[in-house]
Amino acid sequence: MSKGAVAQNTPIPVEVEAGKAYFWCACGKSANQPFCDGSHKGSEFEPIRWEADETGRKVFCACKQTDNRPFCDGSHKGL
Repeated sequence: MSKGAVAQNTPIPVEVEAGKAYFWCACGKSANQPFCDGSHKGSEFEPIRWEADETGRKVFCACKQTDNRPFCDGSHKGL
């Protein structure tokens, strides 16, 4: 599985709503980080769909190097 371009070197905390679907940018090109804005079109990348099971704060990966998509796993610390 290819990993996208580094959008930034720190994760992005987001308040999510239970039952809502989120589409995480996997390519790293979106101007709406950490979420998809369609910038992947024409590339090998597709956004990762994730649905919140509860309302609260989640920390999304912005370096796009995580092995725990769409969440931060600390991979940015090695960049």
